[in-house]
Parts: sequence; C-alpha cells; structure tokens
Amino acid sequence: MIHLRPLAAVALMLTATLGAGCGASSNDGATNLAPEVGVIVVQPQRTSISTLLPGRTVAFRIAQVRPQVSGIIKQRLYTEGAAVAAGQPLYQLDPAPYQAAADSARAALAKADANALTMRQKYDRYQQLALSGDVSQQDRDDVTANLRQAEADQATARAAIETAQINLGYTRIVAPIAGRSATSAYTEGALVTANQDNALTTVQQYDPMYVDLAQAAADVLRLRQQFSAGKLRRTDEHGARVQLLLEDGTLYPHEGRLEFTGITVSESTGAITLRAVFPNPDGTLLPGMFVRAQLDQATDDSALLLPQQAVSRDTRGGAIALVVGAADKVEQRALSVEAAGGNLWRVSSGLSSGDRVIVQGQQKAPVGSTVKPVVIDMQAAARS
Repeated sequence: MIHLRPLAAVALMLTATLGAGCGASSNDGATNLAPEVGVIVVQPQRTSISTLLPGRTVAFRIAQVRPQVSGIIKQRLYTEGAAVAAGQPLYQLDPAPYQAAADSARAALAKADANALTMRQKYDRYQQLALSGDVSQQDRDDVTANLRQAEADQATARAAIETAQINLGYTRIVAPIAGRSATSAYTEGALVTANQDNALTTVQQYDPMYVDLAQAAADVLRLRQQFSAGKLRRTDEHGARVQLLLEDGTLYPHEGRLEFTGITVSESTGAITLRAVFPNPDGTLLPGMFVRAQLDQATDDSALLLPQQAVSRDTRGGAIALVVGAADKVEQRALSVEAAGGNLWRVSSGLSSGDRVIVQGQQKAPVGSTVKPVVIDMQAAARS
C-alpha cells in the first residue's frame, strides 16, 4: 500500500517556494522598469534678454556733391573710389568768367572809394563854410546826402567783391565730408549748372557705420510693459550692446551700441526701426549689406531658463514641457516662453523654482508614468 501524504507535503512546499520566488521577481521588475530620464532643477538666475534682428548697413554720412555755380568742368581732381578728406578738391570748373567778375567788382570798389573821397572832402569844406554863414542849409543837407550815398556805394562794391570771390571759390568743388568717393557722373568738358538735380559724385563716410534694424512692434510693446511692471530692467540707460553677424554667419569683431529707437510703426511690415552704430576701422562693412544683430535689450534678475530641447509644441503650437512631479510621476505643463539667446528659452509662466524638467529621454516618459530622474547640469544640457 502506497502512502501519499509525504508526497503531498513535498508538493505543497515546492509550490510555496516557487510562489515566493515569482513574487520577488515581479517586485524587482517593477523597480527596474522605471526608465532613467535626465532632468534639470529650475532655479532663478540673472540673464540678459537678447533679440536677433535683421538689418541693413547704412553709411554714417552721405554727401551728394553738386556745383554751386555754373561752368565747364576743366579737370577732375580725385581718383574714383579713393578715400578723400573733408575739403579736398574734387573738380575744377573754368574760373575765367568768375575771375573777370571779381576784377570788375574790385574796379567798382576803387571807383566808389574815389567818389566817396571827393564827397567827404566837399562835406568837410561845407562844414567850415557853415561856421561863417557862407553856405545855405540846403547846400549843407545836399552835400551830407551825397556823402552818405557815396559811402553806401562803397559798401555795395565791397559786397560785390565778396560775392565774386565766393563764386570764384565755388569753381573749385571740394568734398564736404571725409569718406569714400564714388564714380564721377561727369567728365572734363561737361557743362554743369548751379544746384542741378544730378550729383557730380557721392562721398560716403563708412567709419563708423550705421546698421538699421527692424523689430516687431508687438515685441517692443511687450518689453515696455515688462519694464513698467518691474519684471525687467534696462541693460544700459545709454544704449544697449549689439553684436553683429555678417552675411556668411561670421561674428563681426567690433561691438556696437544702440543709438536710436524709432517712434513710427511701418504700415507695410508692422515693425519699428532701430539704429545701431558700429566702428568700422578696417572697412569690412559696406553700405547695403544684409546683417543680423543680436541686441541686448533688458536684464531679468530672476529668470527661469530651459534648454530648447526641453520644450516641445502641442497640436495648437503652444509650448509644453514634461515635469517630474510628486512620487516621480511625469506631468505635462503648458508654458509661455521667449527666446533668451543661444539655445535657451526664458519661461515667463508655467514653471516654478525647484521644478524638475525632463531634458533627456522624453520619449521614454509618457505622461502619468513613473520615472527615475537623474539631475544633469544646465550648461551641459544646453550644449547638447
């Protein structure tokens, strides 16, 4: 007769042992299933609010050279495209007619001087005769009037000489400013007229150089509102710092300053013009170049910054981020963000100090799941 009780006891013990082993494996698997994600702990920090704006270079000064008297061009006195100094002669007009006018004016002055001398001597004699009563009052009045007229003729002759000398000087046309000369629109032998519409040439000053930038009026208005609310402070009361990126993407070595902010919004673009000035000692910048400028407009003393890879967009285009909340559960937050320069966003709403934002491994962290957060450095996250 076979006894089954010991076999049943062994089976029960084996079943219990296997059950205990399976339970331990299940618990360990639940712990190991939580994926690791890289997070940054958001902390307030001071940052500059910069904006990247498109712009065009504009000459600091532009002078269109036109004749102030009429005449024939006898000689061009400058090299086209060369640098010229202020007051340097550019053209010489035929001075002969104006030299003759100046000589005639001097002759007229000599005649007026001689007439005035005669009238003054006659006036002196009449004054002596008046003491003895030998001339009438009418004769005295006449000689006085004649003297005054002779003196007026002298003044007119002097003014005519001055005018003739000015016109004679205008036959030598000079550069009104220092800068780079353009091509000449006229050659020797051409007849030019005073104050004509067409310029003989153009002189442009390239050092320093203006850069005209365009910023959306809505952005300017938002900045002003934040200044008024005390959320931001101006970086520099005497002009913001500006850095320039050339057409090939290289950084211009000289830093500029914001000089002027427009007060009119363009009807076609909805933008406001800002003007910056840059030193241009090497002549790298030429008028009309397309550039981009990074403009530091404000400072936020308690900014919350996120690397760009931490922010994504929902179906409506809104900014969102994944945050590790209580019990290491993943939450989704809707954010309001603005560019902060480089690879960073400045968060104006949606986050608080101390929040843990996922910057690496978002694809392994669906909303509501449990994750294992690993804190990483903000700068390392921004570089990656």
